[in-house]
Amino acid sequence: MGLTELLLISVSLAMDAFSVSVCKGLSMRKIDKKGAIITALFFGVFQAIMPFIGYLLGKSFESYINSFSHWIAFILLGFIGGKMVYEAINDKSEEHCEYKLDYKELTILAIATSIDALAVGVIFATEKVNILTSIAIIGAITFAVCLAGVLIGHKFGSKYEKKAEIAGGAILIIIGAKLLLEGLGII
Repeated sequence: MGLTELLLISVSLAMDAFSVSVCKGLSMRKIDKKGAIITALFFGVFQAIMPFIGYLLGKSFESYINSFSHWIAFILLGFIGGKMVYEAINDKSEEHCEYKLDYKELTILAIATSIDALAVGVIFATEKVNILTSIAIIGAITFAVCLAGVLIGHKFGSKYEKKAEIAGGAILIIIGAKLLLEGLGII
C-alpha cells in the first residue's frame, strides 16, 4: 500500500467524524476555538488508536489470513464504503445539534466514528505497512478534517456533509477493489 492509498484511506475514514464535527460547528452560535480543537483532537486520537488495535489483532492472525488478505481488504473496505454511502443517501433525519463540550459524549462519538478504522488496521497488518507512520497520518488528517468540519459547520451549515460522506465511501470501495485486483495479479 502506497502513500496515495494511505492518504485516501485517511481522508475517507475521517468522513464520519467530519459529519459529527460539522454538527458541532452548526450548534455554535459563536465559534469556540478551544471546543473546536478539543473536538478535532478527540476524533484524531481515536481514529489513530483504532487502526493500531486492528493492526495488533491482524498480526495475531496474520499466518491464517495472508493467502486471502486481498479478499479481506476488498470485503471490509467495500462494506465500510458501501455503508457510508448508504447511510449518507438514506439519512432523512434533520437532527438538531446542540453544542456543548462534553468529554463523555465526545469519547462515545469518537469511538463510534472510528470503528471502521479498526477494520482498516486489520488490513494494515496484511499489507505490510509501517503502522506508526500510518496511524500518525490517519490521526493528523482526521484532526485537520474535523477542525475544518467544525469551522465549516459554523460558517456554512450542513451543505457538504452528505457529499463528503458519499465521496469517502466511494474512495474506500475503489481502494478495496484495487487491492483485490492487485492480490489476484490482475494489476
